[in-house]
Amino acid sequence: MDVRVLNTPGLGDKSYVLAHDGIGIIVDPQRDIERFRAVIEELDIDARYVLETHLHNDYVSGGRHLAAVIGADLVLPAGSGTKFAYVPAFHTEDLDAGPFQLRPLHTPGHTPEHVSYVVIIDDSPVAVFSGGSLLVGSAGRSDLLGTDRAISLVRLQYQSVMRLAELPGQVDLYPTHGAGSFCTASEAGGTKSTIGDELKTNPVLHYTDAEDFAAGQLAGLPPYPSYYAHMGPMNLAGAEPYVPTPIPEMSPAQVQAAIEEGVVVVDARYKTTFAEAHIPGSWGMELGSDFATWIGWLLPFDAPMVLILEEGESLDEARDALARIGFERIRGVMWGLDAWAKEGRETANHPTMTARQYLEERGDSRQTVDVRAPTEWVDGTLDGSVLCHLPDLIESIPEELDPEQPVYVGCTTGHRASIAAGFLGERGFRPVVLTGASLLGVIMLKAQEASPV
Repeated sequence: MDVRVLNTPGLGDKSYVLAHDGIGIIVDPQRDIERFRAVIEELDIDARYVLETHLHNDYVSGGRHLAAVIGADLVLPAGSGTKFAYVPAFHTEDLDAGPFQLRPLHTPGHTPEHVSYVVIIDDSPVAVFSGGSLLVGSAGRSDLLGTDRAISLVRLQYQSVMRLAELPGQVDLYPTHGAGSFCTASEAGGTKSTIGDELKTNPVLHYTDAEDFAAGQLAGLPPYPSYYAHMGPMNLAGAEPYVPTPIPEMSPAQVQAAIEEGVVVVDARYKTTFAEAHIPGSWGMELGSDFATWIGWLLPFDAPMVLILEEGESLDEARDALARIGFERIRGVMWGLDAWAKEGRETANHPTMTARQYLEERGDSRQTVDVRAPTEWVDGTLDGSVLCHLPDLIESIPEELDPEQPVYVGCTTGHRASIAAGFLGERGFRPVVLTGASLLGVIMLKAQEASPV
């Protein structure tokens, strides 16, 4: 048995291609299906099934499209209720894949219809694809469908993870959600584990009853992106296939015309480059693993946009990342701001500084905004700083911020601070981004300097 892992770091998710004796299955594919087709071709397998463990809340599924293209059966949990045809996966009713069988286990909790798939070879279970149920070191969160359903779902999740824990200890565990995913109730671990290892180390399997489990799973959950609200309905209806199309290059005049139409400008260049010069009103969202997440969280869903990229940055990467969460209206791209500047068009900028510079130059009266998530503040905060998670800042600027004084903005890497700075600068504030070191690094340096040697 060969299991290939296809990572989607920006989502914190894993998809899988399993091959055994020339037969294959694909589990929880994203919308950009060509990378899955490439693995199928490499392995030279007859792809029998495309399996979905649940209706995803964090991305648009590519399962329906992939199954149609490769001639496989699309399998969804029996209770999915989608508007398109699929093979229903019923609890413990095996699916025949020739040299192996797939045994669906109803494992509700992350979602009501959720199913895990046990791979059985020679009458023995050897692996389980657990989706958003039992994860490495954690379990899928149960509040994504609303707080009113969270209590009932989290109690079901307890029964589900305990059901999976009854599998033999040597069974390999392959979850869909992992480190970096907002679908986890607590920080999840790597790609693969075993049931035996999880019984030893996973705290969710050490609760003695459903009520204690529920209390632990629902405590201190981080906020999750606003675009999630659109993913379930899209997956229920069956999104249109994603077919990548060329994105045209735009001139400064075309970009200006788009701005006047209300099109959003997303500047995906490096944060320090954005700080040096950017188009007023543009969003500084550096191209990286969480590029699409912040666009989906902070911008109107599927907002039309123009991208600003540096030569050599991957336009395909940006386009695919956005398509995975349903953003497809990219009007065009402008490569850097050289042409914009040569035409004498207006630019904005803001200063940056390191942790050491911040400590050397900061006075007691200077104002600092910590835009990290509430779950990060438990690691330490700076005395006197304004604690305001980035999405909350975009929703409403704290009243205590004085536009007449510089506003020092910090996060973990400077990425979120850069987004906040562009937003604040456009609204008359004078932002200074802490970059090159995390705000937590500033706090640690300050603590070290205050401690006797």
